[in-house]
Amino acid sequence: MSRIWTKTTFPLNTGATIPAIGLGTWQSKPNQVREAVRVALQKGYRHIDTALAYGNEAEVGQGIRDSGVPREEIWITTKLDNTWHKRVEEGIESSLKSLGVDYVDLYLMHWPSSTDPDDLSKHLPDWDFIATWAEMQKLPASGRVKNIGVSNFGIRNLEKLLSDPRTKTVPAVNQIELHPNCPSPKLLQYCKEKGIHCTAYSCLGSTDSPLAKDQTLKALAEKKGWSAAQVLLLWGLQRGTSVIPKSVTPERIEANFELDGKSLSEEEMKQLDSLPDRFKVCGDAWLPIKVFFGDDE
Repeated sequence: MSRIWTKTTFPLNTGATIPAIGLGTWQSKPNQVREAVRVALQKGYRHIDTALAYGNEAEVGQGIRDSGVPREEIWITTKLDNTWHKRVEEGIESSLKSLGVDYVDLYLMHWPSSTDPDDLSKHLPDWDFIATWAEMQKLPASGRVKNIGVSNFGIRNLEKLLSDPRTKTVPAVNQIELHPNCPSPKLLQYCKEKGIHCTAYSCLGSTDSPLAKDQTLKALAEKKGWSAAQVLLLWGLQRGTSVIPKSVTPERIEANFELDGKSLSEEEMKQLDSLPDRFKVCGDAWLPIKVFFGDDE
């Protein structure tokens, strides 16, 4: 299954194609993001992922301009923050202004939680994520958003969204946490059946995660002569998901993109599939409502 991963794209239900490998920018410190985006684009990345909640859209936009890569060659994903669910129009305008672009390729609802902007411990009493989606559905007609999708949606919330009469558009993408310690096979299968592409975030298990110390992963990486990150990215790609590894280190950004011609055998995929540990980098304890129900495994 040797592929040119750096040129691979995955088809979406809209007819668009999303680059297989992108740069994630969550938790990237100020001033590092701009440089990381520039380095990534000059290396050949063509997907940059950000969000209003990250507070770094302006820097991401600056990095895009610094790179010299034409805007139309870059896939930009950003997200509507939880406290902006009632203000979708303002949310997209804010993001476009910060990024310094006329449109984004993918606009995601960051979490299925319509949080009260005046009290983050509360959910808006008269609003829910289906009402938010109803507003988001209007955006592609304006040309400012090419594709819309969701993030952190499990099966239960997807069922709720897709079965509601207000839902006219099936999300193009569901961006979710995916790594061998959070593989969510049922959720992946569900999305596949519904024609929803999955993008894997925290695909390296995030900073200081238990995955970094996993002996099976370590042994596999040593055997292949690759970094553990490269092994994890290939695992994600070979499952049919796009991946957005986050890094601000130029060497790592480059290494994470050096996947062409590399692949894992069926046996090696199975080894990673059978890692026993389970953990989530991003849980829902900080939200006013529960969004994960443990039914995606």
